[in-house]
Amino acid sequence: MLPIVSIVGKSGTGKTELIESLIAEFKKRGYKIATIKHSQGGIEIDRPGKDSWRFAQAGSETVVFSSPDKLAFIRTVDHDTDIEEIMHVIGNNFDLVLVEGFKKGKAAKIEVHRKELGDGLLCPDNELLAVVTNETLDIDIPQLSFSDTEGIANFIEKNFISQVRHDI
Repeated sequence: MLPIVSIVGKSGTGKTELIESLIAEFKKRGYKIATIKHSQGGIEIDRPGKDSWRFAQAGSETVVFSSPDKLAFIRTVDHDTDIEEIMHVIGNNFDLVLVEGFKKGKAAKIEVHRKELGDGLLCPDNELLAVVTNETLDIDIPQLSFSDTEGIANFIEKNFISQVRHDI
C-alpha cells in the first residue's frame, strides 16, 4: 500500500506552494513522488484545434499522449473520481503520493491554514494528522510551520513512508 497524503485547505492558503517544496525535498532524499490535483471545477487541458482536442470532440472517451519523455492520459468520466480509482490508473511505482485536495476523501490529511484567511479549519480535527499554519491554534494535533519544509517532510516520512515500509 502506497502512502498517500492529501494536502487540504482553503483557497489561497499555499497548498500548491507547499506541495512544490515537499516534492523538491523528497526528491533530494531520493524518493519517487506522484502528485494528484483535485479540482471542484472542471479542468480543460486540451486546446481547441490540437489533435487531442479533435480526438475527444470526435467521441474518444480516452486520449493518451506519448512522446519520448512524457506520457499523458485524459479520460472522460461521469463522476468525481476518487483517489483509489486514480491510483488504479497511475500504478504504484512511487514512494509517496502527494494529493492537493480531496478534503472529503479517505486519505490522510494535512491542512494548510493561514491566519489572515479567517478562523477555523476546513476539516474537523479528528480527520487531520497535522496542520501547517502561521499561527498557534488551540487544537490537539501537530502544528507545523510553513517555513519548515524539512520538518514537514520529516513528519510525513516518519508517519507515512516509514510506517508503510515497516508494515510491508
